Amino acid sequence: MPVKLSSTGGGSVTLTTPSTASDYTATFPANTGNVVTDSATQTLTNKTLTSPVITGASVSSMASSVITSGTSQASTSGTSIDFTGIPSWVKRITIMFSGVSTNGTSNLLVQIGSTSFTTSGYLGSSTDGPGLTATLFTSGFGIRTGSAAAVVHGTVVISIVTGNTWVAAGTLARSDGAAFISTAGTITLSGTLDRLRITTVNGTDTFDAGSINILYE
Repeated sequence: MPVKLSSTGGGSVTLTTPSTASDYTATFPANTGNVVTDSATQTLTNKTLTSPVITGASVSSMASSVITSGTSQASTSGTSIDFTGIPSWVKRITIMFSGVSTNGTSNLLVQIGSTSFTTSGYLGSSTDGPGLTATLFTSGFGIRTGSAAAVVHGTVVISIVTGNTWVAAGTLARSDGAAFISTAGTITLSGTLDRLRITTVNGTDTFDAGSINILYE
């Protein structure tokens, strides 16, 4: 049965109830706001959806909340490349190396941290080929290069295990010669991860080519 309400604008609003022999209750919240309808364009805030079925969602409109890109940094100078201000909700970080090299022979190193960079306690190693020689690293997630001529391309993915424990796994290669690089390791931070650094084991070799960026999610 329809119920018609007059409005101050001269029109009316009609509330239509279903034709049913049963009793139903529609409860309005104790709050001031707008009624949501199925055809109006409206923005919803502070809503929780339990087991929703979403049809026709545009993935592109959600891209910034699915995977976020950092700002690409040229690895052409300095002894380290830092990414700070990483949000506390991040569960996975992908580091991308494009043509990265240094002026020395010290191996590359990825360090993460909470408030400050963690420089010890890492467990893991890196290998490079074709001979697949391995090196242990304790001051970061190592990327074995060992040559001033090394030009590195590839990715290292760092993922949270539980709490503040993170694991890393990377696959990279050199374009200055036929060499494959792999790395893996783990570290437990003292707090929530908020920063990431790419440097070298000796901390003094200078970057001289390429670029580095991160994706986080």
